[in-house]
Amino acid sequence: MATDDAPQSVSLPASLDDARIRGMPPAAYYIPNFLSVDEERAILNKIDLVPRPKWTQLTHRRLQTWPSELIQNRLVDAPLPDWLNEPVVSRLESIPISPDTNAGQIFSQSPHCKPNHILINEYPPGIGIMPHKDGAAYHPIVCTVSLGSSIVLDIHKSKDDGALDTTPVYRVLQEPRSLLITTDDLYTDYLHGIADVEEDLDLSESTVANWSLLRSNEPFVDGRNSRGTRTSLTYRDVLKVTKLGNKFSIFQKK
Repeated sequence: MATDDAPQSVSLPASLDDARIRGMPPAAYYIPNFLSVDEERAILNKIDLVPRPKWTQLTHRRLQTWPSELIQNRLVDAPLPDWLNEPVVSRLESIPISPDTNAGQIFSQSPHCKPNHILINEYPPGIGIMPHKDGAAYHPIVCTVSLGSSIVLDIHKSKDDGALDTTPVYRVLQEPRSLLITTDDLYTDYLHGIADVEEDLDLSESTVANWSLLRSNEPFVDGRNSRGTRTSLTYRDVLKVTKLGNKFSIFQKK
């Protein structure tokens, strides 16, 4: 896929087929220039201005959940803030899955035809997340926008006995302002995680699944990526949504 020579600009593929990560199970897509530098800066500024009570502080990182946390795998119906809708959601809706004019966009077959839930994770250098699956609360599509710093996402399989195989079967390098979409088998059958390292090593065409789709591989020609603070925006469609008036009835269900 051709990329824009100017890294500060937006460059979208004609369809997601052009952004497919070849050599991985279906289906993963990578768009390096999904946001501009100015858009990245504006979103990070909005995140910084969010009142402290909106943050959930974990041991080594923190996160925000929009519009709210799930209750028994249900989401209370509420709009997303404008700064998380635009330009990300409209851009997702503008890219067809394939050149077929009837193919629709990535969320066309999800219950609400668009994401209704966003998780914002802030990863300081050296901090990652254990390999995991996103679970059954969501339609099996994950759209992740990366901001601030590059990071490697490790894709894992379970062994025959159900234990985690700690050696990743695929590695995906996510640059700032990029979009990664995972769905289908990659959602249901694989785990994903981020190693607790300050530097990603052994990066090359043979070890990074999306190497040919990167905005530029020049920063990684020595096989290394020194991490800064990386912020991720994870867009998903929660299957079950309840109206605000029914919020408290959730707790009464067995």
